[in-house]
Parts: sequence; C-alpha cells; structure tokens
Amino acid sequence: MARVLIVGAGLTGSLCAALLRKEAPRPVHLAVWDEAGDSGGRMSTARSPYNPQSTVDLGAQYITCTPHYAKQHQSFYDDLLALGILKPLTAPIEGMVMKEGDCNFMAPQGISSIIKHYLKESGADVCFRHCVTQINLRNGKWEVSKETGPPEQFDIVVLTMPVPQILQLQGDIANLISECQRRQLESVSYSSRYALGLFYEAGTKIDVPWAGQYITSNPCIRFISIDNKKRNIESSEIGPSLVVHTTVPFGVTHLDHCTEDAQELIFQQLEAFLPGLPRPVATRCQKWRHSQVTEAAANAHGQLTLHPKPFLVCGGDAFTQSNFDGCITSARY
Repeated sequence: MARVLIVGAGLTGSLCAALLRKEAPRPVHLAVWDEAGDSGGRMSTARSPYNPQSTVDLGAQYITCTPHYAKQHQSFYDDLLALGILKPLTAPIEGMVMKEGDCNFMAPQGISSIIKHYLKESGADVCFRHCVTQINLRNGKWEVSKETGPPEQFDIVVLTMPVPQILQLQGDIANLISECQRRQLESVSYSSRYALGLFYEAGTKIDVPWAGQYITSNPCIRFISIDNKKRNIESSEIGPSLVVHTTVPFGVTHLDHCTEDAQELIFQQLEAFLPGLPRPVATRCQKWRHSQVTEAAANAHGQLTLHPKPFLVCGGDAFTQSNFDGCITSARY
C-alpha cells in the first residue's frame, strides 16, 4: 500500500487528503502532518479557555463562492451546506464589496470546522507539532525528517505549507528543485498581519449595529467581527467574541516585534474605535507572517511537481492566479 504524506493541515491539505481517499484507484495510507497544535492553517478558529463554545475565527472570516467556482465546484458547496457546516452569511458586514454573482457563507461552528470535516472524511492519520525539517531521496522513497522523532518514509509527499517554508527545507529537496522551479517559488509573495481574538463573559453586550465591519481610515485595524453575531448565535450561556484583523502595513511594521507588544497596540486602537468596550476575560493574538498570497507562482496551474517519481508536489493558493485554495476561496479580509 502506497504511503502518502501531506504536509499542512489547512484547507489545501485537508481537501487533498479527502479527495485522495475518494479518488485514488487503489487503497493508500494517508498521513497529514502540521507544525501547529491543531488543524486549520489560515482557516484557524480559537476557543476561549473558559468556555470552548465561545470561539473566534483568527484567519479567514467567511467563504466567498464566485460564479467561476460555483460553475466548476458547486458540489463541494452543496455538500457543506447540506451538512450545516456552511450557512449563508446573512448578518450585516459594513463595507463589504459584493461582486455580481458572488455568494457568501459563514461556518456556524467556526471556519476550521471545514478543515476538520475534510480531515475526518479522509481517514488520514493526522499528527500535530510535526515540523518537517528535511526531505531526502532514499531508495526510491522520500525520507521525511521532523524536529523530533525518527524520520519516516513515504511514496508520495504533497507540500501545502507557505512557499518560504518549503524553500527552507534541508536535504535532497534543495538540489532536486530546478532553477526554473526555484525562480517560480521565490516569486511568490505574501501579505502579513495580526489577528486579535477577544472573549467576554456571558451576558456581556457589545452594542453595535453590525456583525462585521471593514475599516479604511485606521492605520492599525482593517476588519472587526463580532463572531457570534456573524454566525447568528444568541445564547445567555456563551459570552460574545470579537476578532480584529490588522492592516497589512501594521503587520509588516510589527512583524518581528513581540506578539504581546503588538497586541497592546491593537487593543489601544480598538478601544479608541469602540469606546466603552468591556474588558475581555481572555485574549488570543495570532501573527500571520504568511497571511494571503499577493503574487502567485506563474504558470503553476494549482500545483508544482518538484520531482515526478517518486512524486513530490507543492500545492495551494500560492500556485494559482488568485487567492483560491482548490475549490473554495480563502475567505476575505
């Protein structure tokens, strides 16, 4: 039985695993590794340490189905809607730019529930805190090393992490990437930003007329969402949650700063924007060094085959001409 490793438990990795399980002509052993402590990647959902039912989406905020992707991949949206993993986004989002034919969806259980669904569907062995460091070619197989534990061998490896992390890998992979492929990889660029999640006690009121708002006049804050309101969830037992996404210039300026310092600056700007905001009972600050693709790899058509046999493939939104992961758009900021 062929052993397949997918590196990255985000949307691309989870959907790749589910499709391989469904479409592979013969049984395969699937493994998914991620350096983080949970699945989601840039579709991450954080939980309050005091109430796991109180959550915020720290990455993608909602799913946009364009006419182009609806035509090609409507079945994916239909399945997620039928299962209740996605529902139409009906809560008011101020400043949202709607293009003709676009449909927006939110995830009632948090945006990472999409990834968890596909991982469960794949039946893959999912391992967290597995940070890949080296990939070597050994007797016709890929020997993959990680920061801790012994290396393991696979017949096929699919890399879905951000391109700069791929370029940092050691071992034979560094020599197997052609000059043309290296130029393609090095041409990929990303924006950077912070996301700050705030959790409140049950019964707390955040009195604003919107569920989300895009902001154009603040040097720090780009988007605010009252996440429980965005998902149409009202409960006397679950406190509200709020998430702030910063502007890219703020993210770039403070990229190498201490996360705690960046969090304090974001909170100061938020208090100035929403005076009287109650103090949260818990916070979670996420630094997105590789937030969204601003320049994709040219002529990659969704993937880049680094070595044909045994297969070593790069995939994800860095290899398309827009910020799409396969069949679902990486939801917008």
